[in-house]
Amino acid sequence: MKFMVTWAIPPQNWLPVLEVFSSMTPAERADYGEGVTALGRWHDVVGRKGVAVVEADDLAAVQRYMGKWNPHMELQITPVVDDEEAAVIGGQIVADNSA
Repeated sequence: MKFMVTWAIPPQNWLPVLEVFSSMTPAERADYGEGVTALGRWHDVVGRKGVAVVEADDLAAVQRYMGKWNPHMELQITPVVDDEEAAVIGGQIVADNSA
């Protein structure tokens, strides 16, 4: 299952978070923990916010990783689907509402 993670960093935490994140190696930044694969991460550096899409079979694994950052920023985890999955679900919704 895919999850979209969004975050917003309060101004008072901005520089400490930047310091930690920018000192991490690429391997450390890519390590989301056991059972979680990063599909992409994008930052709005000026807006102090961003989004990542990860894949995991276990929501708890995603929550464990995000829990490391939770004391420093507001995080939201939302299950998401790709285009093909959305098309199938959309077709089912249309069929259910046409009956």
